[in-house]
Amino acid sequence: QVQLVESGGGLVQAGGSLRLSCAASGRSINSMNVVGWYRQAPGKQRELVAAITSGGATNYADSVKGRFTISKDNAKNTVYLQMNSLKLEDTAVYYCHARFAFANYWGQGTQVSVSS
Repeated sequence: QVQLVESGGGLVQAGGSLRLSCAASGRSINSMNVVGWYRQAPGKQRELVAAITSGGATNYADSVKGRFTISKDNAKNTVYLQMNSLKLEDTAVYYCHARFAFANYWGQGTQVSVSS
C-alpha cells in the first residue's frame, strides 16, 4: 500500500518561501511513472502545480514557472516542492500525487497560506 505524507505547509508573507516535502512509503518513488504536486484553493478545482517523471522530466503550471521547483531524493524516497516569491494566489491546500501504472495515490494535503 502506497502512502504519501506531506509536510512543510504554513503561513508565509507574500514574497516569502516555503519548501513542501512528500515522504512516500510502500513503493519507491523512482518506480513511479510520475510524482507531483497539485493544489486546490477554496471554490476552485484541483490543479496541477508541478510534476516530475521517473526519468527526471519536469512540468510546471504557467502560474508557477520560474518560482517553484520540484525535485526528488530517491534515497530518502521524498519529493520536494520549493516555492519562492509566493503570491497571495498561491494560497491553497497542496496535495502530493503519485501514479504507478493505472493507480493514483494522494496525500492528505498540507495548507499553504500567503498573507499580504
